[in-house]
Amino acid sequence: MDKAIAELDSISRQLMSVERPKKPKMLVVDDEPDNLDLLYRTFRRDFQVLRAESGVNALSVLSSEGEVAVIISDQRMPEMKGTEFLSKTVPQFPDTVRIILTGFTDVEDLVEAINSGQVYKYITKPWDPNELKAVVQRAAETYELLKQRTEELHRAQAQTELLAKIVQVAQDSESVEATLQPLAKTFKEKFLADGCILQLVDNDELTAAQGSHSTSDKFENWLKADPLVSEAIATQAVQVWLNVPNTPQPAGTDHYQTSEVQAHLVVPIVYRSQVLAVLSLQWKQPCKLREDEVRLIHLSAQQVGLALTSTRTHELCS
Repeated sequence: MDKAIAELDSISRQLMSVERPKKPKMLVVDDEPDNLDLLYRTFRRDFQVLRAESGVNALSVLSSEGEVAVIISDQRMPEMKGTEFLSKTVPQFPDTVRIILTGFTDVEDLVEAINSGQVYKYITKPWDPNELKAVVQRAAETYELLKQRTEELHRAQAQTELLAKIVQVAQDSESVEATLQPLAKTFKEKFLADGCILQLVDNDELTAAQGSHSTSDKFENWLKADPLVSEAIATQAVQVWLNVPNTPQPAGTDHYQTSEVQAHLVVPIVYRSQVLAVLSLQWKQPCKLREDEVRLIHLSAQQVGLALTSTRTHELCS
């Protein structure tokens, strides 16, 4: 078990982005240019700081840039108050942490915004830079915790849905061969792959029985000569190739170029120390699977092993 976990950790590191982690994003909103510049200079070392001079403009920035970790907004702005702007960001970006800057005693607006969860903290003007930095640091940490919890919920939901689909396919299929195509389609769509092949193995050799689902017919008959597949069968361990700088292409993988593949993940489906099939996922763009996604693929592949065995037993008994 420990060996399997170590192997998955290694695979995860290879499939994650090789770039250095980017700074978290922050959006600062103020109708006074001097305040915007001051906020930018205060946080540019630790954040990728986006700027907007109004609530309307800030909504446009979020529309193009996507989610940010922290929003700092002035309260008194023309067209739209800060609390009104922040309330509009909640439905699409629930995990973003929001901070209000105010030089006035807008008690009712602030209390309502804080009580409804739209505002994490309010800071009075003129603010103390050290105090604001401390608040923003805690806000960024809060954002990371919220994202982790959200991802855990999504991961649990994705796992439940995928395993339920595998069971459903096994129950609905009259033969092992009939399970292959729908399962390949499920894995391709769940992990946003360009191609997926699920191919049976007998006596450590690929059989003709396979199910495939892809955006191109270039993936047909793709696995027979692939060295990653033979290695996955021989070692019963997950294999991966990722097209990154200074990483040579494995010998015997000219078909990667023909098929425009940038990443290939091969998972042996093992039941009682016997390889029943291999699951191959291919991407035509740099692949950035998270660790939890790699683990989900591995767990689900083993569930496929149970499904194949169950279907085969049912087929023999019919």
